[in-house]
Amino acid sequence: MRYDVVIIGSGLGGLVCGSLLAREGKKVLILERQAQPGGCMQSYQRGRLSFDTGLHYIGGLAEGQQLHSIFSHLGLMKLPWVRLDADGFDRVTIGHQTFPMAEGYNHFARTLSEYFPKEKEGLRKYVELMRHLPSMEEIGPVNAYDWMKSLFRDSLLINVLSGSAIKMELRRESLPLFTFAHGMSSYIGSSWRLRGGGHLIVNALVDDINRMGGKVVCHAEVNKLEEKDGRIVAARCSKGDVYEGDVFISDVHPQVTFGWLDESKVIKNMFRRRINAMENSTGILTVSLVLKKGVLPYFNHNKYYYRKPNVWTFSEDVGGIGGVMVSCRVPEEGDYARQIDLMTPVSWKLFEAWEHTTVGHRGETYDMLKNHLADECIHLAERVVPELGSMVEKRYISTPLTYRDYTLSPCGSAYGVRKDCRNILMTTLSPRTSIPNLLLTGQSLMLHGVEGVTMTALQTCGELLGKDYIQTIIK
Repeated sequence: MRYDVVIIGSGLGGLVCGSLLAREGKKVLILERQAQPGGCMQSYQRGRLSFDTGLHYIGGLAEGQQLHSIFSHLGLMKLPWVRLDADGFDRVTIGHQTFPMAEGYNHFARTLSEYFPKEKEGLRKYVELMRHLPSMEEIGPVNAYDWMKSLFRDSLLINVLSGSAIKMELRRESLPLFTFAHGMSSYIGSSWRLRGGGHLIVNALVDDINRMGGKVVCHAEVNKLEEKDGRIVAARCSKGDVYEGDVFISDVHPQVTFGWLDESKVIKNMFRRRINAMENSTGILTVSLVLKKGVLPYFNHNKYYYRKPNVWTFSEDVGGIGGVMVSCRVPEEGDYARQIDLMTPVSWKLFEAWEHTTVGHRGETYDMLKNHLADECIHLAERVVPELGSMVEKRYISTPLTYRDYTLSPCGSAYGVRKDCRNILMTTLSPRTSIPNLLLTGQSLMLHGVEGVTMTALQTCGELLGKDYIQTIIK
């Protein structure tokens, strides 16, 4: 069977593209190498509990905000969303002091002004940028850290404002202001969690695609894109299955995608070198905790703890854990938490010795390292959740190696290709490629995170459906 659009990879970007295109009458096929769709959005099951791999909270879902418009169009606003605390959806603790991140741009600035009264004007300018996000062309190659230093005299405030940015890779020398602002802004507008986990989003999108005549096929690992007369004609899978289509969209990391085109006569060697030379952002260590029943009341915000006021550099210490995010899952019933996730960036160097291993076959030394790092995370988290360790019933640990094996992201990169303000054009990618019927989507193109990936998927579909159509969805 031949399809109008073949999408490779069923992460959020692939599923959003599939849903949008199926709604417009396209015959859509999505190919997924894993046993279940979802990519970073999927959940995994342990006993009767499910655990999220990438989704912990979302910004910008209030009525009138950008993601609300898109999710409404996709039918995702009917899911059980829970709005986080307006007076502190994120709470950043540095040393012995905690600073709340309040919802609403003016509320956000006023709240922090109480802690930093001499920085009112800088906070006003900060939220104005967050409220009216400029495009990449408008903002230019501005360094995020340098921009914040130009606004604020108090270095502690810079660390506080950046303290909830574990959802991106902070690099003082290279992080573009465009990336930082787009990664932070929507959460100030409004922040939300799902009661039930990320698989609800995945299931809703898959059901819509199936209902509209599309198809999602799992255990379909693409290993070659066949090219003929300058166009892609088929995707070939490792088991020998071949899927033909008019248009192909890859939601897989660009370095992997162009590896499937090793015999292409269209892709230039210079472009291949550029893609292969791209650096990837850091990976994440996640410690998922199952708590004993009735020991910890649910808290409707995220907690961040840092040993020192070094938010922009703490993860560069290869030998230890200097900061951690604590995310509490909304209870299915009652007022007590049952699950908590601890997350922290970790260097790939810690795991290079197991680079050529696979899940379940890494050995005792790897398990010892994982458990040591998990212990450090729990120890840090106890500064904001006292006696957390004594509440734990079970724990499950994932590293960048786990992430790499399930998502094919090189070095277990959590945020895709590393964006660099010193070379913006070389570290961002267009959905278009030099092969006219091959498009890209996903977090490595321009923006990561739920909102970033969703907006990128809209841009990808805009190449087929037209920019005007996409603008009607956003508005």
